Formats: sequence, C-alpha cells, structure tokens
Amino acid sequence: SMHFYTFIDISFYPFPHSNPSTLQPNSRSVECRSEYQDRIPPEREVEKNTQNGDLGTWFKVTIPYGIKYDKTWIVNSIQSHCNVPFTPVAFHYNKNQAHFFVQDVSAACALKKVNCKIHDEKNQKVFVFVNLSTKPQSMQKMLKPKEMAQLKVIHTQGTSSSPLTLNKRYDVSQQALDLQRLRFDPDLVKHHIDIILNRRNCMAATLKIIERNFPELLSLNLCDNKLHQLDGLSDIIEKAPKVKTLNLSKNKLKSAWELGKVKGLKLEELWLEGNPLCSTFSDQSAYVSTIREYFPKLLRLDGQELGSPIIIGIEAPEILKSCKESYKGSETIKSLVLQFLLQYYLIYDSEDRKGLLSVYHDKACFSLTITLNPEDPEPSLEKYFKDSRNIKNIKDPHLRVQLLKHTKREIVDSLSVLPRTQHDLNSYVVDLCIQTERMLFFSVNGVFKEVEGESPGSVLAFTRTFILTSISNSNLYIVNDKLIVRNASMKETQSAFSIPVPAPSSSSLPTLSQEQQEMVETVSIESGVKLEQSQK
Repeated sequence: SMHFYTFIDISFYPFPHSNPSTLQPNSRSVECRSEYQDRIPPEREVEKNTQNGDLGTWFKVTIPYGIKYDKTWIVNSIQSHCNVPFTPVAFHYNKNQAHFFVQDVSAACALKKVNCKIHDEKNQKVFVFVNLSTKPQSMQKMLKPKEMAQLKVIHTQGTSSSPLTLNKRYDVSQQALDLQRLRFDPDLVKHHIDIILNRRNCMAATLKIIERNFPELLSLNLCDNKLHQLDGLSDIIEKAPKVKTLNLSKNKLKSAWELGKVKGLKLEELWLEGNPLCSTFSDQSAYVSTIREYFPKLLRLDGQELGSPIIIGIEAPEILKSCKESYKGSETIKSLVLQFLLQYYLIYDSEDRKGLLSVYHDKACFSLTITLNPEDPEPSLEKYFKDSRNIKNIKDPHLRVQLLKHTKREIVDSLSVLPRTQHDLNSYVVDLCIQTERMLFFSVNGVFKEVEGESPGSVLAFTRTFILTSISNSNLYIVNDKLIVRNASMKETQSAFSIPVPAPSSSSLPTLSQEQQEMVETVSIESGVKLEQSQK
C-alpha cells in the first residue's frame, strides 16, 4: 500500500510548464472562445472590404496558451491546415498567448477556419482566432532602406571604403559576432541611426543581416543591450541555427522563462550574469539546474565550467549487463534504465551528492522508509531512523507531511546527510513496472555498504522506486523517488561485492544515438502535465 501511496502523492503538487487549459474548468474554454469570436468580423464583411479596395487591412492571429508551443510547430501546424499560403509577420509571445499578423485578406479568411482543427500531442484542440488589427508596431517602425544600408555597410567614399558596421564586429577565425552596446556604435551614432535591439524591428533587421552574411555564425554577443525579453531573438533558431555560444549578460531579463524562446539553440556556452533573473535563485546549483532544463548540453555558464549532465546512452556498460531483470520488453528501454542507474549511483556514491540536483525535477517528491528485523537489528540502520516515513507507525499527520521531501533542493539536502555508501551494481534486480508515452516507473533491489562512520563495511539491502520523465531529448528527470532500507539477509551479505566493481568514468559514457533520441521523444514529455493526465 505504501508503494502506491508515494505514487499518488505526486498528483497533489504542481509541476512547472503545466498546460493552463488542463487546469481550467470546461466553461473557461467556452468563455474564451465566445470572447474572441465576438471580435472576429464575418467572412463576407472581410470580403466586402476587399472588393472596396481596402487591401491594406491587417489581421492579428491569436493562439491562446500558445506559450506552450514552439514557434515552428505553431506556424507549420496552422499552415498545414490552412488552404491559403500565408506569411506570418511579427510572431511573438505575450503572457500565455502567441500572436502573429497577416496582411492577406484571403489568408485571414482561411485562418478563421483553422480554429479547433489542430490537435497537439496531448490531443487537445488548439484555438486560432483572427481579428482585424492596425498595422503591427514592428512594421510601423521598420528601418528605412538607408538605415538598413548603414547597419550593414558604410558607403564608399572616394577610393577608400569605411568598414562594415557589422562586419567590423565579426571575427572570421572564431565565427563570432560582437554586438555588445550596439546602439553606441560610433558609425551608427555618427549617422544619427538608432539601432536598439530591445525593439523588435531592430532585432529583426539585425537577424536578417546575420542570416544573409554570417550563416556559419557560432558565437553571438548581445551583452549590454537592455534586452527585457527575447521574443525578437526567437528567430535566431531559424536565422543562425549553428550558434553554440550566446552572451546575454548585463541585460534586463527578469525571468529564466524568457530562455524558453530560444531553447531550440543547441548552446554549449551561455552568459547571463548581470541580469535580474540571476538573483531569483536560492543558490548556484538551482541556477545551473534551471538553465540546463532549457539547454541540456550546456558546458559553460557565465564562464564557469559545468559538470557533465547525466546523458542516457544507448549502450549499457558491461558491468550492468549481468543485472537480472523481470522486465522482458524493449532492449532500448532496458538500456535507458540501466544507464540511468549507473550514472545516478556514480554520483550518489561520490563524496558530494550535490550533483544529483540536476537529476531531480524542481517539484520532485522523496521519502525514506526503514524496515527492521527485531531479532537481528543492524546498528547502522539507526542513522536512517529519524528520516524514516513508515505510515504504519507514524500516526501524526503533520510528521507524515514533514518527512515527505519536496523540491529537488530539499531532497538532495536529505540525501547528503545520509552515510556515504558504495553500491554493488552486480546485485541489482531491476523491474520496469509501468512504461507509457508519459513516464517510466521502475524499481531496483540490491545491496550497498557504508564506507565511513561507526559501521564501515556493514552491508544493507535496499529497494528503490523511481518515476522518471524527460524535459529535453537527452536528460531524464526524477519526479518521484521512494527508498526502503533494511537489514541484508545472510545470503545477500555473503554474495555482496563478490565481483570487483570498477569505478566508472562519467566522461566515457556515450551520448544519445538517433534511435535513442527517437525513443526518448516517445517516452518523455514535460512531467507535470503528463503525470496529471495519466492519472485521469
């Protein structure tokens, strides 16, 4: 019963990135739809405007809760259901919504018909609303041809040519473009041209030049440009997809949530220091963990080398191939689980368990239970008693809640005070309990020994159940973890560590193959929403 009690506990705690529509009553969708439809002009009225020669009419397309979706997915999905080709202008996110504009009247009429025809990966309808609109601000403030030319190149005078405004900032050898404090570029100031990158039109013009002139760009420095949000920068995923290093330091970004707008970049190095968002984290570990949720392959943050993230490889190491298992399903899933266990316990058995912060979801849940043999109590179990949450013995409801650890910080702090250990990987028996498109739920039994304290070398047995989901294509996150520790039987003690366990190196672990990535995409979606839905 306790086994399922822990599983049920998950549903009572919200997860980030949850789908707002699933948290609203059904009536909310009806109200939202009516509110928008009242402002959508009838198609015959739009066509009448066309016949009257009103060809300059703009239309604003709104996708409620569009913040959940990637720009490319939204545009491609709408285009595939729209029988008239259209060009989205000034795509951006505002609060929970996604917006873009079209100027084509026939496209606007066709876009109205797309409403509710698209279903996302959770089979939920995607609303698409079309309203008459004024000309978008980014179009009203578009750079003049002369300003575009100035941004790109200073005109030739006589026989000598002044340097390119952007080219002079481009390091060919490093394929790096330095745009820090671009507004104060001497050449632009000299010609009285304001290029303010926190304006969408200026950022769009800059990215357009980057796409045409620096298609191989690897590093982009946007330091000190007063960027408050990254909507304008979101097009960099299409314009400069090879960027590996991005410097956003000394800007005005208030929330890490903004990074979701550029998470399509496969960044290896990121600079954020000097932004207000940096002060929103309790410590460096929480900061690193959050940023890695957006960029799982990040190696350096603010100039500091990061530890290697836990990457799940397709090939399980030889040491784990002898593991016994009751699960007889997909070898790929099996390999995923075994590789995860290897890397988890590589950190768990180290001197510092803080590295596990990157493995747990922000709103994960953990509990520890001790079972005791009264006839042969093990003294080393005493260190676990104060954290043991056995609801058969604990009647105080407040204490039950207190012993259930929430948030990855609280969990890792609890694990860090437990005695140092060495686990016998050869003793593991792994059972995959549930496998769906939304999660992996498995248990592992085995033995370990303490390596310090009053009882070094004493052998204990454990059972651990994990529920995993994935936020990115290569990182698994624990959302629920239950650990049971007990006395080891005589047989378990005698057979423990009978085969020497070499110390594996995290640097030798393989990265994801194409097959692995496809499998992870099938298994893993954002945790909170999926877990809630799987229990409905």
